[in-house]
Amino acid sequence: MNHKEIAALGASLRQIDRKLLTPTTQHDNTRIWYQGGEPYFDLFVELRQGKIDWFQFTLRGKSLSWYSQFCSWQTGTTNELHTDDLTFHPASKLIESNGQLDGEFMELVRLILQTRAGEPFFDQILSLFDQH
Repeated sequence: MNHKEIAALGASLRQIDRKLLTPTTQHDNTRIWYQGGEPYFDLFVELRQGKIDWFQFTLRGKSLSWYSQFCSWQTGTTNELHTDDLTFHPASKLIESNGQLDGEFMELVRLILQTRAGEPFFDQILSLFDQH
């Protein structure tokens, strides 16, 4: 993917109204959803007391997630591009782990998020990549 396409993907991320998200069961948690300019391009983040507890980035049938409890990264594939499934519903997303970290996809995600560097929310996510 070239620099121009990466920049366009980063610029297309827009925050979705929090009222559209299912409320968290814990009062100190906040869910944030960014949707990109193409289908199946999403960034979901759950904050606990203002710090990232979990995030998931999906793009073109691939997924990268991080969870604070394990300080671990996971890549996988989504079912969003499989339209032959009889149980398919456009609002559902199933992710199957790769079992091994896809470093190339992880780097692509970092590059896309890097286009938003300087924005505190994205800087907080980018700092997780520095810890990897």
